[in-house]
Amino acid sequence: MAKFGLSQSIRRIEDPRLLVGGGRYTDDLNVAGQAHGYVLRSPHAHAKITAIDTAAARAMPGVLAVITGADLAAAGVGEVPCVIPLKNRDGSARSETPRLPLATDTVRHVGDPVVFVVAETPQAARDAGEAVMVDYDVLPSVTDLAVAHEAGAPLVWPSVPNNLCFDWEAGDKAKTDALFATAAHVTKLTVVNNRVVVASMEGRACAAEYDATAQKFTVHAGTQGSWLVKNLLANAVLKVKPEQVRVVTPDVGGGFGMKLYLYAEYALCAFAARAVGRPVKWTSERTEAFLSDTHGRDNITLGELALDAQGKFLALRTRNHANMGAYLSTFAPFIPTGAGTKVLASIYGFQAIHAHVLGVLTNTVPVDAYRGAGRPESNYLVERLIDTAAKEMGIDRIELRRRNIVGQGAMPYTTAMGQRYDSGDFNQVLDAALAKADWAGFAGRAAASAARGKKRGIGLAYYLEATGGAPEERAEVRFADDGVAEVWVGTQSTGQGHETAYAMLTSHELGIPIEKIRVMQGDTDQVPSGGGTGGARSLYSEGTAILATTTTVIEKGKQAASEALEAAVADIEFERGRFAVAGTDRGIGILDLAMAQKKRAAAGQPATLLDAAEVAAIPAHTFPNGCHIAEVEVDPETGHIAIPRYIVVDDVGHALNPLIVRGQVHGGVAQGVGQAIMERTAYDPASGQLLSASFMDYTLPRAEDLPDIEVDLIEVPCETNPLGVKGAGEAGAVGSPPAVVNALIHALGVREIDMPATPEVVWKAASA
Repeated sequence: MAKFGLSQSIRRIEDPRLLVGGGRYTDDLNVAGQAHGYVLRSPHAHAKITAIDTAAARAMPGVLAVITGADLAAAGVGEVPCVIPLKNRDGSARSETPRLPLATDTVRHVGDPVVFVVAETPQAARDAGEAVMVDYDVLPSVTDLAVAHEAGAPLVWPSVPNNLCFDWEAGDKAKTDALFATAAHVTKLTVVNNRVVVASMEGRACAAEYDATAQKFTVHAGTQGSWLVKNLLANAVLKVKPEQVRVVTPDVGGGFGMKLYLYAEYALCAFAARAVGRPVKWTSERTEAFLSDTHGRDNITLGELALDAQGKFLALRTRNHANMGAYLSTFAPFIPTGAGTKVLASIYGFQAIHAHVLGVLTNTVPVDAYRGAGRPESNYLVERLIDTAAKEMGIDRIELRRRNIVGQGAMPYTTAMGQRYDSGDFNQVLDAALAKADWAGFAGRAAASAARGKKRGIGLAYYLEATGGAPEERAEVRFADDGVAEVWVGTQSTGQGHETAYAMLTSHELGIPIEKIRVMQGDTDQVPSGGGTGGARSLYSEGTAILATTTTVIEKGKQAASEALEAAVADIEFERGRFAVAGTDRGIGILDLAMAQKKRAAAGQPATLLDAAEVAAIPAHTFPNGCHIAEVEVDPETGHIAIPRYIVVDDVGHALNPLIVRGQVHGGVAQGVGQAIMERTAYDPASGQLLSASFMDYTLPRAEDLPDIEVDLIEVPCETNPLGVKGAGEAGAVGSPPAVVNALIHALGVREIDMPATPEVVWKAASA
């Protein structure tokens, strides 16, 4: 391993520990005296709770508590909040969907939590849960987004007419409408972004303790940022001072947005731990995860593209029905509105855009951020519209894009949605992708497929993503007693390789060998603030904070070296991990200096310690972008889809570790391919039951379903952060669905096809 270097494909330093079973996940935690929780969930999509009889359950062996929504309300427990204060088009506030951790009078989706049982063992808790008698008065339900807002549809909330919880718009409607009125051609297309189940490898889990003497809760949970969970749990639900809640996040086995939030089970474990005077642990089962983890996507969007006679884009108009599920989850209203619409311009020079978003309630699991969080949905719409317009106008689909791409010379460029792109060379990326994919040679490959009775298609999608997240981030460097530099961070790794990236950056700045750096995260008592991980923000946000902190370490180190070497501070130089007196051979390594200063301080001598912490402002988003090209081969007799080639050329700015970047893109493409052709979340329209609530019925892509995903990187450094990075975590999932679907449409010769394009759907299209 090269020392102190960036831009190297270093294998992840956390992998050996994880691969040999050394990971420590929430379910691995077992505390002496712990009890176990079980959540009794609604079997109905919509029903009134007329009675709950817990007597038999309370009398069962090993049962410590049976908690209902009425118990929580009597104890003053608050609601699990939605934190997005969205305004409707008319200036009024969005609708509220108040949600206690346990339902009190009405359940609104299958899986809605009703009773929490605490017992000595998991089996005793489950047995007691099954002994609870709940009387339901079943009500009509609606699970289909396409009809939920129509007159006469069953209401999820009586206070929300037509199930429309918000009616929001952005952009310049007047200018957009005027441009449409003058357009030579208008393309209209309705696209479906299908609902997906997150299905992280590690399910959710929680273990809570309560210290009655200190009146303090400690909650261990797999999150994407302990601080959001801590603050919501303290302020909104338990209604205690934030310092009375500690949230600890250990290793996390996948998050993808779903583990950002405060869930009911975390509040229930904390409440129960205080009530029974013992630690309480809960671990989700897989079907339970299907019924209680937030889902992703689920939009139906009408897009209209206005063009002049030469194929120049004039304006874009969208009307999006976004399924929110039965309750507004933590960030849910923001995903299709502020998050999704800001990338509608993508890489193209629209003169005006108007976006209209309707939030629709249904009797389904709540929907919130899922890898890309609104941006994949918008990019999918735009790239599908462009291919459709190209066919309608008789213009080559690549040529139509070229006529409308914003050139590098226009940077910085402000889009019709008000986003300021600081950097990007979209034409270079497009050209590189076309060359790598041998776009010009496709006809020969299609002929070879045809000779074998297969239909082959090629599809392209250029995506642009906008990162997001908290406007500041914190980092701290502590020199531990074992001679290691600890880097305490405010983000949370859920499998992205943060330990490696942050160690590389710290090593580069301080000259400390990577093996002498330990990255620490996830404990709100150790780190006072943090923005968590989401919106592909971690490297540019935490990296900026690490740079600020290591600069402070070096400045403090110069003062400390002047004390240790008995020289003036002005004469101290620092290079590659060593402080030295200028013009002499006297010097000391940074780790040796830190240890020496700690000993001096421990002995009561004056000493400047090297430990430092800084909070860095993160004033600007970044705009990762790239081009995906997919080739598909369809068997018209069976509808089977193969993806023999998949090419990605990405601009994620400065690639700190290209190997990790490629791995992130691979994972995102896999999820996008799954959404495009496999993953179908199916509800029974009559009963509201989730029909695809296990891996027997919900198809995830396996290794044999995926192509060899070839990824090239073109680095156009970002100009709004000192590292020049743009964020890579969500890029693969943004570009892959439109690339695959455009390829399928090309292969089948049809105008449109909806996701998921399963073999049945493809067979019907091929047979039409």
